[in-house]
Amino acid sequence: MQKRYIFLAILFLTAASGLLFLPDMTEKTQVPAATFLNDIHSNNRHLTSDEIAKRIIDGDPMVFLVDVRTVEEYDTYSLPGAINIPLKNLLLDDWAGYLDQDIVDVIFYSNGDILSEEAWALCKQQGFKNLYVLDGGLNTWFETIMQPKEPGELASSTEFDLFSFRTGASIYFGSGTIIVSEEAKPVKKKAAPAKKKTIPVKKKAKREAEGGC
Repeated sequence: MQKRYIFLAILFLTAASGLLFLPDMTEKTQVPAATFLNDIHSNNRHLTSDEIAKRIIDGDPMVFLVDVRTVEEYDTYSLPGAINIPLKNLLLDDWAGYLDQDIVDVIFYSNGDILSEEAWALCKQQGFKNLYVLDGGLNTWFETIMQPKEPGELASSTEFDLFSFRTGASIYFGSGTIIVSEEAKPVKKKAAPAKKKTIPVKKKAKREAEGGC
């Protein structure tokens, strides 16, 4: 419960301070405050590592992964097909056509939850649709998908089925990289290089700038 309150506080602060460090936000259409608050309290934005792993393996074309960490962290390890948009650059006009999607699911992730939750809040406030967050970030990804723990002898068949899926997924993605915290950089340890796509979805036409050069 305490973790939930912390994230809610982060999202509120992000929404309140966004105009200060992302001045371009004032030029876009913002969602009503009541709608934004309702969305913050909802957990519908969170997708589990199992859900995302399955969609990647299935080749779901509606998945658009956005790594909001630093370039250095992204180059060390990233999920297959993900593009890197550091949080500080998220709402620059160059990325609007990628993030403002009508059908594709835009899924933010970082090492933990903090940066990706901020990314979700900033884009949600602008009225962007189909925004999601990898619940627990890459830390949870490695705990569940890359290094799954075998259930005990008394575990249910459902737990064993989940472990079987995770074991297969760990082979698919290649194991061996460990992320230990939101702040820590990933430690590369015999990891298979992730395939990266520069433009995994069709870019929409950029909005025309108002005035100026």
